[in-house]
Amino acid sequence: MVSTDYNLVTVLGPTAVGKTRFAAMLAAEIGGEIISADSRQVYRGMDIGTGKDYDDYLVAGREIPVHLVDIVDPGHEYNVYEYQKDFLQAYNEVTGRMKMPVLCGGSGLYIEAVLKGYKLMNVPVNHTRRIQLEQLSDEELIKILASGRMLHNITDTSNRKRMIRAIEINEYYANCPDESNGYPQLNPLIIGLTAPRGEIRQRITFRLKQRLELGLTEEARKLSEQGMSHEQMTWYGLEYKYLAMYLRGDVSYGDMILKLNTAIHRFAKRQMTWYRKMEREGMAIKWLDASHPVEENLATALKWFK
Repeated sequence: MVSTDYNLVTVLGPTAVGKTRFAAMLAAEIGGEIISADSRQVYRGMDIGTGKDYDDYLVAGREIPVHLVDIVDPGHEYNVYEYQKDFLQAYNEVTGRMKMPVLCGGSGLYIEAVLKGYKLMNVPVNHTRRIQLEQLSDEELIKILASGRMLHNITDTSNRKRMIRAIEINEYYANCPDESNGYPQLNPLIIGLTAPRGEIRQRITFRLKQRLELGLTEEARKLSEQGMSHEQMTWYGLEYKYLAMYLRGDVSYGDMILKLNTAIHRFAKRQMTWYRKMEREGMAIKWLDASHPVEENLATALKWFK
């Protein structure tokens, strides 16, 4: 491992900017291993839709180790509480081998929960509060969410079940202001990858086309045949939500692609909003332009690291 004052490197950014490839190349240079911060890549069998581009981890003929990918079965509603525990285990394993942990992903909630060391708690279901929330409109639920810190992963605010659970968690944590939880004292180098909005839109559209050609629709159909309900698919958001709509016959194939493409663009915008919030709250993110050559960005990142 390269000598440095940092004990964690974080690579974040909106979808489709090439975070995984960049993080793997950086890890190869600094003796690192990847710890994924993607809320959906934890699921086995959900490969194309979540963007598990395994070739990205191959650098100069060597496979960079990656943790927290393919660790739970589809149908399980994985959450930030479980992620924190899994991250700590992976972090300790990586540092125990004298390797540098490289946290990489686009799930702002998971990244922030790690970097700020939110208290580890398993939030119980509040049945009384759920009954109250179920009487509210989507607009009212969104307004409640916007008024507090979100501590439950949401990719789509059109999913009522996820919004209600997020509010439940927000309100539980509001009564537990102490966020210390025995996390190691982290001194992270936080690197952000982004690009001009027009380029991000082009990348998203191109990548969606690629994934459809690779069999994204067939992957969703297989999950359905294996017992995953359309409602469960909707819970996972984005690709699986819109594919569930298509498989149910609610939309045509062409309309599904258009709606999904638009939804991913909006998701990328929400990701950037989250990162800007992190900056306003005191996190120093060093930004790189993903439209520049990756070798140029890598050289800059290595200067920051050393």
